[in-house]
Amino acid sequence: MKSPPQKSRPKAKHRKAKAKKTRAKPKAKSSDGFVYVLGSVKGRLTYIGWTTDIERRLAQHNGGSGAKFTRGREWVLLYAERHETRNAAMRREYFLKRDKRFRASLKT
Repeated sequence: MKSPPQKSRPKAKHRKAKAKKTRAKPKAKSSDGFVYVLGSVKGRLTYIGWTTDIERRLAQHNGGSGAKFTRGREWVLLYAERHETRNAAMRREYFLKRDKRFRASLKT
C-alpha cells in the first residue's frame, strides 16, 4: 500500500540576500605586554608569565588568585621585559620558560 504524497512547502517568494564575503578589517594594535619572572621569597622557585599590568598581576599572585602554581607562596618580581604587543610577550614567555640557564641566573 502506498503512503499518501506529502505536501511540499511553497517556496518563499522573497529570499534573504546572501551575505557578501568581505575581507577582515585590520585589528587595532594590541596594548603593551610584559613578560615577568617571579621568585619565591624562600628563593627556591621561579614563575614566568605575561601580563598587561605587572603590579596588578603580582598582587593577584600574592593574594592567592593568580596561577595555581603560585598560590600559597609569597612572590617578588625578579625580572620584567616590555613588548609592543601581547603576542610578542607570549612568544618571549614561551622561550624564557624553556631557558633553564636564565632562570638559574636569576635565583642567585
